Amino acid sequence: MSPFSIAALVKKPISLLLFLCIISIPAPQVMAEEIPGNNLLDDAWKTLSSKNYNNKAKALETIARQNPPQALAVMKAMLEGQLYYSKHNKALYFLQETGEHYTFSPVFYGEQISQKNRRGFKKVKVNNRLRSTIRQLLAVIQLKHKDADIRLAAAQELLKNPDLSASHLIEKAAKNETDSRVITTMRTLLAVIQIENGNETEQRSAIETLSQSLNSSAMNALRNYQAPTEALKNAALSAIKKINDKRDLYAKAETVFFGLSLGSVLALSAIGLAITFGVMGVINMAHGELMMIGAYTTYVVQLLMPNNIGASILVAIPAAFIVSGLVGVAIERSVIRHLYGRPLETLLATFGVSLVLQQMVRTIFSPLNRSVETPEWMSGAWQINEVLALTWNRLYIILFCLAVFAALIMVMKKTTLGLQVRAVSQNRTMARAMGVRSTWVDALTFGLGSGIAGLAGVALSLLTNVGPNLGQAYIIDSFMVVVFGGVGNLWGTLVAGMSLGVINKLIEPWAGAVLAKILVLIFIILFIQKRPKGLFPQRGRAAED
Repeated sequence: MSPFSIAALVKKPISLLLFLCIISIPAPQVMAEEIPGNNLLDDAWKTLSSKNYNNKAKALETIARQNPPQALAVMKAMLEGQLYYSKHNKALYFLQETGEHYTFSPVFYGEQISQKNRRGFKKVKVNNRLRSTIRQLLAVIQLKHKDADIRLAAAQELLKNPDLSASHLIEKAAKNETDSRVITTMRTLLAVIQIENGNETEQRSAIETLSQSLNSSAMNALRNYQAPTEALKNAALSAIKKINDKRDLYAKAETVFFGLSLGSVLALSAIGLAITFGVMGVINMAHGELMMIGAYTTYVVQLLMPNNIGASILVAIPAAFIVSGLVGVAIERSVIRHLYGRPLETLLATFGVSLVLQQMVRTIFSPLNRSVETPEWMSGAWQINEVLALTWNRLYIILFCLAVFAALIMVMKKTTLGLQVRAVSQNRTMARAMGVRSTWVDALTFGLGSGIAGLAGVALSLLTNVGPNLGQAYIIDSFMVVVFGGVGNLWGTLVAGMSLGVINKLIEPWAGAVLAKILVLIFIILFIQKRPKGLFPQRGRAAED
């Protein structure tokens, strides 16, 4: 009898025990050959390495329904071209390129393989149709994500290409959804699917739902809808009209917002001019260059704080006010104080100063435009709905303009400087008789107006490039605002700036930017013929003069 027979082993207990121990030792696992899960899912994973794209699409749908832990990573890897399979056993691997080496990590279990080439592995290929399918399935999977923003993005992705087969998954996700934005998008998505595939009752309900949406997919679904009855056709046309009316309303609201942002810049640039022109009677043609100095100050502050862009804007605000204010005081002390009462000479002298400042900037910074980086907290937009978004930088500029205006009103009403400025404005001779140093007040007033021009430069630097010619584009507009609002009246300047900004933006869509400015100028000329002193006429010395 052979010593290896079962009978022999039975007769020898020690040999039998050794045999049982040997056969009980598990065989070594073949790396990533076996896939955990049910048979249907196993077949789906294996199908990904096939050459038939239709079979791959069906396999991916099966994987999405089962939603195993690896599903999301595998689909993303397929989109990025980073999913491979072994030529030896068809096992799936993620590819990661690190320098000159290729690292293949198994999708399920096993050890990483690192080599200098891709020998032994082949990419899981996808075409455009399969890529679209993957995006759809990824979106369906991400409808269950914890982050509401990711769920919203997934619903919006599904809305681009609605799929009837995913409707039951979307309905299930919608029942458990808590975020209002995601719920609205899901309802629109289901309505788009129902209007194409539902019965008449479902189509009528879908039309009603879509009429409340501003999404372009909802509009396209209604336009492409082939109504089976005249009543449904009329309902679809009524829904389209309702959506168009809403879109027009929000488009006008956006135009008004852009007008207010433009008006804020105009008002901010004109407030300083209103002080110098209204109180001192000085036609300062260098006012635009003082704005330019404020913008360049912002640029320099950002250069000094490259690692803290967000805080640099907050530092630039007082810096621009101080630098522009000091330059303004220097201009008043060196040039303007010798030319009081001679408006033509003052105009020519300040125009010469503006040319000097421009050339100085060209010498220091070069004639090339510079850009100021927008801080992260001012980037992006406040998305109110699908058609209306308010950019944060313009919104902050509007608030900044109102804050500067409020601060200036407080200075003029509650401080000694404000009291003396108002006294000199109303009656210079009487103010001198009361002991007010009018020359000192003139210098500080001009410095205050110049500092506010520097603040306008900070705002402008966030909207446009900073260059030597920055101020020239706004000096004429600033004078228009001052004259329209009433010379020397701060409230008139604010109202005039906002009004002209909105009027300009309302005219631009049908007249163009250049013609809009011309029409606004003609309007101001005609308005001044009727009201020579502007919207809010100044009282006191300025009115008498």
